[in-house]
Amino acid sequence: MRPRTWVPALAAVFAVLQLANVTGRDTPDTKNYLSYALSLRGDSKRAAAAATIDYACGGRASTAYRRQKVDVVRFHAPDPRRQVVTECRATAWREVDARLRDGRTGGHTVPFSSARFMRIFEARPGYPVFLLPFVTVLGVTWGVWASSVVIAVTGGILAFLILRTLSVPMPLALTGQALYYVLPCGTTAMRPMTEGLLLALTLAVVWGCALVLHGHRARAGLVLVGGSLAGMFTVKHSQALFLGLCLAGAGAWIGVRRWRRGRDAGRGRDTGRGAVALAAVGSGAVVGSLVLAKVLDYPSTSESVQDLLANHFTRPDRTRPWPEFLHLQANFWTEWLRRQLWQPLLAAALAAGAWGALRGRRRAFGGFLVAAAFTGILTQAGHPDINIWGDRLIVPAWLLPVVGVPLLLERFLREPVTLPAQDRAERAHSMG
Repeated sequence: MRPRTWVPALAAVFAVLQLANVTGRDTPDTKNYLSYALSLRGDSKRAAAAATIDYACGGRASTAYRRQKVDVVRFHAPDPRRQVVTECRATAWREVDARLRDGRTGGHTVPFSSARFMRIFEARPGYPVFLLPFVTVLGVTWGVWASSVVIAVTGGILAFLILRTLSVPMPLALTGQALYYVLPCGTTAMRPMTEGLLLALTLAVVWGCALVLHGHRARAGLVLVGGSLAGMFTVKHSQALFLGLCLAGAGAWIGVRRWRRGRDAGRGRDTGRGAVALAAVGSGAVVGSLVLAKVLDYPSTSESVQDLLANHFTRPDRTRPWPEFLHLQANFWTEWLRRQLWQPLLAAALAAGAWGALRGRRRAFGGFLVAAAFTGILTQAGHPDINIWGDRLIVPAWLLPVVGVPLLLERFLREPVTLPAQDRAERAHSMG
């Protein structure tokens, strides 16, 4: 098999493995994005609600059936799927019908929750637009699954392209692609939510940084970074703000350091200019995100904090939200650190990725990679809820080991093994 055929081969293997779970991957937020997509194709509120509720309840029934089959007490009980679907539909329709009768027929999403909460999803059209052609052609169940496969597969291919742009050997570039699929990135990307598309767009930004700094295609790289940030704004505008801020900080720091050290010739000068250009694009994304969010009247940071502390607006607003938010931050990160020390896989992966990214001749690129991964920390800090399933908010941090570990392995593989003179002489003598 030719080396390049391994890229589609790995993607195909990953896609086939995802047939094990066609349904049951959705979360409570999935129905908001799905109903948005169905509304975009012209479905009425009731038609969109019916299709969305059927999908969500079918997934819940599938999960209940799989769990019962391995329950040591109830594995011989009757199939629970029909009962789960019936109860799930009745509960969902009771809530939706009540809101529709109250006149909640505006916007693109079905009113599954309060108007303030649904306003958050109305400000995220990017993922529903991406989902639209899949559910239109393949139907809801297979359309949602296929769209998730495309998003996840694309993320792995982008990891491969980044490493090849950095002149990493083919086997190690394939290792990066495989790491994306087997680490939590792949699992999260397969969930029908915004996180998978955000991961792919973040990797596109990182690829643009590699093109600017090492690919000798600065203009194309800057266009890719700017376009990906613009697309990210439509998916989740806060993420575009975070990534733009991190790119601006990394680019400014790298550019200033290089000029202060007097690297005004050769590659150092080119890298310094590229870092400043990337910082400018990141700064533009920050300003653009703030201005557009204000013009479009998107939910503010204060509204997001109230959403968190008031349990999605099901409780009264807090009178002193920011002190409570900071208190929760301290509690969250203390508990998060305790759990990481108990199971330190993420900490070890981040350390290995940072070691590979920040050493050697690609240190400037490594700074931008660390900056992109840091958006996972910022996103989690913006919503310090320890009960969010699957650590999906912090998942961009896993992009650091996806790209950084192959760089670390390359460093070890390329370093020559040197022996003392006497050992070399003895080895030469023993080999005749």
